[in-house]
Amino acid sequence: MSTDADYMDLAVALGRKALGRTGPNPCVGAVVVAGNRIVGRGYHHRAGGPHGEIEALRDAGARARGATLYVTLEPCNHHGRTPPCTDAIVASGVKRVVFGVRDPIPRVRGGGAARLRRRGLTVEGGVAADACAELHAGFLTVARLGRPLVTLKLAATLDGRIATRRGDSRWITGPAARRYVHRLRSEHDAIMVGAGTVIADDPQLTARVRGGRDPLRVIIDGRSRVPLGARVLTKEAATGTLLVTTMRTNRKLDILCRRGVSIWTLPGRRGVLSLRAVLTRLAEQGISSVLLEGGATLAAAALREQLVDRCLFFIAPKLIGGDGRAMIGPLGVTTMRDAYPVTVRGVSRVGADLLIHAVPGNAR
Repeated sequence: MSTDADYMDLAVALGRKALGRTGPNPCVGAVVVAGNRIVGRGYHHRAGGPHGEIEALRDAGARARGATLYVTLEPCNHHGRTPPCTDAIVASGVKRVVFGVRDPIPRVRGGGAARLRRRGLTVEGGVAADACAELHAGFLTVARLGRPLVTLKLAATLDGRIATRRGDSRWITGPAARRYVHRLRSEHDAIMVGAGTVIADDPQLTARVRGGRDPLRVIIDGRSRVPLGARVLTKEAATGTLLVTTMRTNRKLDILCRRGVSIWTLPGRRGVLSLRAVLTRLAEQGISSVLLEGGATLAAAALREQLVDRCLFFIAPKLIGGDGRAMIGPLGVTTMRDAYPVTVRGVSRVGADLLIHAVPGNAR
């Protein structure tokens, strides 16, 4: 006999199929169980579409009557793009609802569970809460901090270098690690890089993986230095690219606008943008998760502003030496007491490379 946690783990797995595809909504997964038998499965495919519990109830049909609904997030009790999920749950005849984490939005928090209880359903929360919170980390971060979840991804040699002194960086990691990164991109709403990375590497910033999707490409370019010929600025890529600058309209920006590139002009000091301001505006546009891919200057800025929620360090079994380029720019650390603390959550092998999962000591 499976436990509540087992069924919730399945709901989480279903929700993961929609990572990066539902913003600003959470990627909710749901399962309907009757007599220890799964009779319905579903997940939220896209913003504006049916929520995960609705998909699962439709899959179950009449078999939902008297059953238990497992859902990764507290069911909503308000009108948005779709009607309240609580109405459909009550109408389905489900007798018990088990959810993972409470919805943090003030107008929802606790309301969905309370309404279901008033209608005579048994409601239990906090089942597989950690796994559900991880699934909904972007949604929860926006609700709590007003900005997207930020994951800093860096690839470096064993001695912490991201390029040779001449700027050569292809390839530091092996094919398996690069495939992993393409999957990561597909699971995030946006990728963010600095102008220096675009100038040095001319990346495509796409998710070249089967079934993947390309996230929004965000270029932090305070002084509009990125060349017009960059691959992320071509006519084919333009509509999926956002360039953030401090510059007012000029010839280069006019050309990019005509191509279809989105341009944001935000305040900055000496051409340096506030990443917090950029992230806040991204959240307002429905972006819940950002994969920060570098380079060293942007990584250091995000760490200094305490905007990094998690780190993924790919470490290749290679050495470049002290004349290579460091993976993180200056942080202003003068003594070991000032060093930025990092908690390592896990280390694994990805092909020939190591992957370190870590959380900065200031992450909330």
